[in-house]
Amino acid sequence: MRQQLLSLPKTLAEDVARNLVMVAKLLDEDPEKAYGYSRVALRLASRVAAVREAAGFAAYAVGKYSEALAEFRAARRMTGSVELWPVMADCERGMGRPEKALAMAGEPEVQRLDRAGQVEMRLVAAGARRDMGQADAAVVTLQSPELASSAVHPWTARLRYAYADALLEVGREKDARDWFAKALEADQAGSTDASDRLAELDGVQFTDVLEDGEHGEDGEHDGDGEHDGEHGDAEAAGEEPGAADQRVVGEGEGSSEADKG
Repeated sequence: MRQQLLSLPKTLAEDVARNLVMVAKLLDEDPEKAYGYSRVALRLASRVAAVREAAGFAAYAVGKYSEALAEFRAARRMTGSVELWPVMADCERGMGRPEKALAMAGEPEVQRLDRAGQVEMRLVAAGARRDMGQADAAVVTLQSPELASSAVHPWTARLRYAYADALLEVGREKDARDWFAKALEADQAGSTDASDRLAELDGVQFTDVLEDGEHGEDGEHDGDGEHDGEHGDAEAAGEEPGAADQRVVGEGEGSSEADKG
């Protein structure tokens, strides 16, 4: 990115860089604000590929998939890179065109992706299958050497999670639970809610202890400084399986934030 900004006058380059830094900082915690900063950067330097890519991810994060796709296409024309191919396909899903996303999964560009990119493409393709009502085909799509490997990579948790979710959709609850557990084991960054899904399948519900539980029955504090009712906030409840579909976010199923829908 720095190299691309060198083509701009110094003051302009500094302004653009500041806006791009804010996009990166706010993309996860406040995507609407990130989108606003991306639009400023785009007005200042629309011919810089990094700006178009950042604008694409910001639009993607707020569900503006048509706009995101246009920005990703522009960035790809400028750089010739294929790394945005999976998220471009996911934009097609977000626009209600899973057939187009699935077709992109079979294009030659996929063979030029690195391993992480190919995993992302597999996640998008599986999501497209599910969009089309092809749940069994989604399960098959996710079966791969990467899924079978015991090695942990940045995408491992999301791949296992997507597989577990697909298994649950076809009624294989026991297998789904096993794969949610495997996803949790690999989820060092907390990128999934695998622990919540496991709790749902096990019929466990977590409840908060009421504030007034900090006093004993006689209204006095316990002598050791701890209060009655502070602990033991997990109770068993009825089983309520959920469903969530991970998406690619620029890193990248993935990934697709459009999968949230």
